[in-house]
Amino acid sequence: MGKGYAEGPAAEEAERRREELATGSEATTAATRLAVEGSTPDDQERHFLGWADEVDADALFASGAAWGIRLVRRSP
Repeated sequence: MGKGYAEGPAAEEAERRREELATGSEATTAATRLAVEGSTPDDQERHFLGWADEVDADALFASGAAWGIRLVRRSP
């Protein structure tokens, strides 16, 4: 019988992380930045608009220059 919440990929990742902490070895994680993605009149598909600390996502949406905006983590 399964344990419900304690099975699958999330449980496997948690177990891997526990083992890393126990042995003192920690995997390096790639640096990421918060990116703004959305659609524009020139390109209806969602695409990269800029980095969140350089582009004002609210202003883009309010002006109608972009829509469907979302913030995602992305490698620089």
